[in-house]
Formats: sequence, structure tokens, C-alpha cells
Amino acid sequence: MSPRPKNNRTVFDPPKFKGYKPFGYYAGENEPVFLLFEEYSALKLCDYELMTQSQASQVMNISRPTFTRLYESARRKIALALAEARPIEVEKGRAYFSNDWYNCRACNIFFTAPEMELSSIRCPLCQSKNLEEITTN
Repeated sequence: MSPRPKNNRTVFDPPKFKGYKPFGYYAGENEPVFLLFEEYSALKLCDYELMTQSQASQVMNISRPTFTRLYESARRKIALALAEARPIEVEKGRAYFSNDWYNCRACNIFFTAPEMELSSIRCPLCQSKNLEEITTN
């Protein structure tokens, strides 16, 4: 008997950054801490938007216990990065985006352009066409 398949977690907007690095302290080449899009989203919903875990789990279309695991994992990772002066890098994980999202490789911003072909999209900030479509696969 195989375990039940995991559902994707709905994320309405990816982080507006690819990572963080500590500055003013050199501890050699510390391994980065990898924060998943869905962990970032859980942290943002609870701590920034001040939703309850129950409300946030409904927004992400996951069970409350699953949400709690994501939220606790995000908090542990952030604490580890701060305590050990490690960089934080963001990864896609099992996120499902409610819209199509793009990353501009020229200025590194994330943006959405619903119902447009990638070939006709330009970065709204720098007008570059050097874009990466953010997918969950």
C-alpha cells in the first residue's frame, strides 16, 4: 500500500526576493538555509497578514495540521539562519500558483501577467524580455 499523494499548496504570490545574506559577519562559507515558497507563504500569512493558522490553511488549500508543520518549519529555518549567520535561499517546493508568475533575470523582480504569452511580456520595472516563468514542476 502506497501513501496518499501530497497535494500542492496554493501560493498567491512568490517571495519578492531570491534570498538573504547576513552582512557584517564572516563565518566562512556557511551552507544556505533553503526556505520553500509554501513555508514563506505560511510565515507571511500568519506573521505579516496576522491570520490564524486555520484561516491561513484555508487560503493555502491545505489541512490545518499540514499548515502548522509548514509554519513551524519556516520559523525553525529562519531561526537557524539568524543564529548561525547563514544565507537564506528560496526554493519552489510543492507550491501551486494561483496566477502565472515571472522572474526578470535583469532586475530580479517577480511579477504576474495573467493571460499573456511569455513572448509578448516585458518586465514592468526595467522593460527587459529576459524572463523566467516560475512553475512548480
